[in-house]
Parts: sequence; C-alpha cells; structure tokens
Amino acid sequence: MTVRNIAWRILVLLLSPLSCIAHSATDNAAYNGEWLERVPVGDHAHKSPLRKNSTAAAEGARTFRAHCIQCHGKHGEGSDHAPTLASPRVRHATDGDLHWLLVNGNRDRGMPPWSKLGDPQLWQLITYIRSLHPHRE
Repeated sequence: MTVRNIAWRILVLLLSPLSCIAHSATDNAAYNGEWLERVPVGDHAHKSPLRKNSTAAAEGARTFRAHCIQCHGKHGEGSDHAPTLASPRVRHATDGDLHWLLVNGNRDRGMPPWSKLGDPQLWQLITYIRSLHPHRE
C-alpha cells in the first residue's frame, strides 16, 4: 500500500462522520427520494448475490457500525442529519437502487460514496439494512 493510498484512506475515515452533518433533517427535500430518479435501469434491476447468505447480515452489521451508525442511528432510525432506513422509499427500493446509492452517494444531501468498500461489503450492508426493516417483495 502506497503512502498516498494510506493518506487517502485516513482522510476518508476522518471526514466520513462529518459528511452526515452537512444537511439538516428539517430540509424536506433532503429525503424526498430524488436520488431514485438517477438510478440507471440496469442498476435498478440488479439483485443482491447475497440475498440468501446466512452470514451476510452479520457482516453487514459490522460495516454499518463502522460507517453508517453515526448518521443513520443504531437501528437505522435516522437522525437530525440523515433519514430513517425504515422509510417506505428505502424499504421498497430494489437491491440495485440501494447498491447504486451506496456506490455513488448523494453528495447534495451529505451522503458520501462508499465504493471504496467494494461490492462484497456493500451487498452485505444492503442485506443488513434489509434485516432492520423487512419489506415485502
């Protein structure tokens, strides 16, 4: 690992908790789901390869605690800085929608991209988010 790569990772880790305070939850536009309109059709249709993996949610919980809890709350209940993960918009978003959002973030609303985690961790995280507030298929 190069010094530049290490420096970049440290910077991302230091700034990640700050990104969730960029916008207030009182800004209704922040949580209106406009990001769903930007998801390409191919991404929208993508299904998680870990949907039926019995250990994926536990692994995703570790990722959630490390990267998401500071904004979205211990159980995904949301905060003054980030929406609840129990919203109908999140519960009914496809796996592909959520993956796209995690990869690309929503900088306009203070959510950083998490592509650095890699697909296995992102799919685990999606599995965990689904376990918090199950939705009907």
